[in-house]
Amino acid sequence: MSNRRTMAEQLADWAHDVRWEDLSEEAMQALKGRMLDSIGCAIGALEGKPVKTIRRMTKDLGGEPLVTLIGGGKTTPDYATLYNGAAVRYLDFNDSYLAKNETGHPSDNIAPVLASAEYADADGRDFLLALALAYQVQCRLSDVAPVRDHGFDHTVQGEYGAAVGAARAMGLNSSQIANAAAIAGTGYNSLRVTRTGELSNWKGLAYPNTAMGAVHAAMLAKYGITGPREVFEGNKGFMDTIAGEFELDWSNENLERVTETIIKRFNAEIHSQSSIEGLLELRDREQIKPEDIKEIRLTTFDVAYNIIGGGEEGGKKLIRYKEEADHSLPYMLAAAYLDGQVMPEQYEPERIKQDDIQQLLQKVDVKPSEEYSDRFPDEMACKIKLETNDGHIFTVEKNDYQGFKTQPAGWDVLMEKYNGLTAKIDSDLAARIADTVKNLENVKISELTELLGQVKIREAE
Repeated sequence: MSNRRTMAEQLADWAHDVRWEDLSEEAMQALKGRMLDSIGCAIGALEGKPVKTIRRMTKDLGGEPLVTLIGGGKTTPDYATLYNGAAVRYLDFNDSYLAKNETGHPSDNIAPVLASAEYADADGRDFLLALALAYQVQCRLSDVAPVRDHGFDHTVQGEYGAAVGAARAMGLNSSQIANAAAIAGTGYNSLRVTRTGELSNWKGLAYPNTAMGAVHAAMLAKYGITGPREVFEGNKGFMDTIAGEFELDWSNENLERVTETIIKRFNAEIHSQSSIEGLLELRDREQIKPEDIKEIRLTTFDVAYNIIGGGEEGGKKLIRYKEEADHSLPYMLAAAYLDGQVMPEQYEPERIKQDDIQQLLQKVDVKPSEEYSDRFPDEMACKIKLETNDGHIFTVEKNDYQGFKTQPAGWDVLMEKYNGLTAKIDSDLAARIADTVKNLENVKISELTELLGQVKIREAE
């Protein structure tokens, strides 16, 4: 065996050695903000059909009651990761990170790191530091090793982040962290078909499944199972088979990438946010009746066009259910114009099927712009032209939106979103959860998970 430290081992050495003092105040506050946002998303999703289905499956399978499920009950760390992760992800309302050729949702790492931290009886600082590592690993790999154009899903970079974060939260040593990353990195390379063509429940479950595998990999490593040391650079490893050659010196990494993640203002795919905000501004300004609209023409950047605008990942005008609707610019813009918002209720089955929204989405035309594409990901530039039946054209242009890195969402903005998402649970409990998150560096992680286990959705009156 070679004595040379492989990339996975260098990654593990760095992840093992970072300390609380390495986390800046700005990064810590950003992590707590992402926690609040994601917990709100999870609570708001507990009535979602796939989430309830996984809850039923988890209950049927049982498992040692070691880790808390949001909404009550306990199970094994890996099963808890799947369920809690599904809840965080289902609404498609959690944060995003924009690299030039890859977009991911790093808060998908919260479920595996939270489960691992509770399992290890960690404190809030241990949890936040492990979560910062997970964010950094996923985001930096997205920067230098994008996989979307090779036919793989953004969960591929996430498998390394989730495994490293989970292993650090469990208090594993450097060798065990390397094995966790190697096992997860070898075993969970998901296909991009998850998000192309006809969409399915798997769109919201691919990362929770990867994260469950990452926690399982960390557990295997904890018990002494080894993985391929050369998972990155080895013969038929990650570089050779998927990403191509790249360089990343983990010893020089910081923990700041979380500060460059962005929050969704609207319950819509991330690349739609500026166009939705722009159309709502035009709607409020001009007060044009929906029946007077001849066409809504959106010019946007290539990533938005290809993923949600009808480009290379498939047409976006046959909309039958939530997974198709929240990845369709025509649907989301039609919903925004008709309802004045894009929130979870815009994806209720009865709303999707109504004639007004089905007719208006057919009038939305999306095209890419080379200029706007060159400005991404530093901007989310777009231009909307709304033409009325009598030939008048009204225009709005946007470069960003509230929640983008140029207009970061502060705690007050996040609390407003959180309060909306948690409106169906006891308000005192919701406030206690938010206060605990705000003070997370000073409490045991079990104080937070105990509160999350008390969540109950009130029945409609």
